[in-house]
Amino acid sequence: MAVEILPPAEARLVESWAYTKREWGQAKADSYLRGLGSAIRDADRKRKNWKRFSNADIRGVFYLRYQHHRVFFREFSDGIVGVITILHESMDLPARLREEAE
Repeated sequence: MAVEILPPAEARLVESWAYTKREWGQAKADSYLRGLGSAIRDADRKRKNWKRFSNADIRGVFYLRYQHHRVFFREFSDGIVGVITILHESMDLPARLREEAE
């Protein structure tokens, strides 16, 4: 199976890298994004680590944790894992996910 990063998730990756670079430098930003990218690529193979996102308004969404971020995704009918967005743990996850999952 394949993993597809949707536009909102791609934008979050760029934002995360830029923030981390500003706060801790390029080496840390590059390292963090490599780890996050690896977690995303492994999402399909590590289904046992999937957690269902529990919210009455949002159905069929799973997530994985990577350090301080949550990678939210859906499994599409063709078997592709579509990464919806990537949110920091400090965010209002249900509200942000509703905005980005539409």
